[in-house]
Amino acid sequence: MSLQYSVLASGSTGNSLYIETEKHKLLVDCGLSGKKMVDLLSQINRDPKDLDGILVTHEHSDHIKGLGVFARRFQIPIYANTKTWQAMSDSIGNIDSDQKFTFETGTVKEFGSLQIESFGVSHDAAEPMFFSFHQEDKKLTLLTDLGYVSDRIKGVIRESDAYIIEANHDIQMLMMGRYPWNIKRRILGDSGHISNEDAGLALSEVIGHNTKRIYLAHLSKDNNMKDLARMSVEQKLGQYGIQLGEDIGLFDTDPDIPTRLCAI
Repeated sequence: MSLQYSVLASGSTGNSLYIETEKHKLLVDCGLSGKKMVDLLSQINRDPKDLDGILVTHEHSDHIKGLGVFARRFQIPIYANTKTWQAMSDSIGNIDSDQKFTFETGTVKEFGSLQIESFGVSHDAAEPMFFSFHQEDKKLTLLTDLGYVSDRIKGVIRESDAYIIEANHDIQMLMMGRYPWNIKRRILGDSGHISNEDAGLALSEVIGHNTKRIYLAHLSKDNNMKDLARMSVEQKLGQYGIQLGEDIGLFDTDPDIPTRLCAI
């Protein structure tokens, strides 16, 4: 039984991840319009009517923009922790009680053979959490929207087969850019976003023998570039003796183009 996935969209304009096992199909976040979500799924030949649930990481608009409309249209269950439900209630509109489910931080939820491990992160939201997906001996980790990668998180995500990890900004581009200082301070702070170098450093401590694919996610359109992010992460990994190539692939994500549906 394989675990398949596609990063449908990633960036400041909207985020969503598709996860599929033999018997279940799930989304993580729904940060684009309902119409766009249908289009993104169609690009990987998937139908929203087949979805079994939507997991929510946190209430920021680039993660829940289309959530209410999309879930109501296709009658999809939504899973979020209690504080996130409270924080996003006004933004997503009325959701029928039979579509509302609680998935608390630090717990594991099962969808058949798929085990989903939730863990908290440091970000300026009510109670942000991300996930490691376990299918038999396979493991996929999604980790974006956090100010730093703690030792606790590293312990949870270590030795994943694939990582979808934030490489939000290049520090020099951010500091020289047009953002006001209060926004720069927020991004650089412990509740903001991790840089290319931070991503590379964290990966150097968690990559295992089974790690085959790394996706750089949530790149800032103003303070980063794909080539720069890849180069920075590759250089940082090289400093710790980890070489990318045939054994470990490094891949881009896009704000509005899904990655190829892959299996681990």
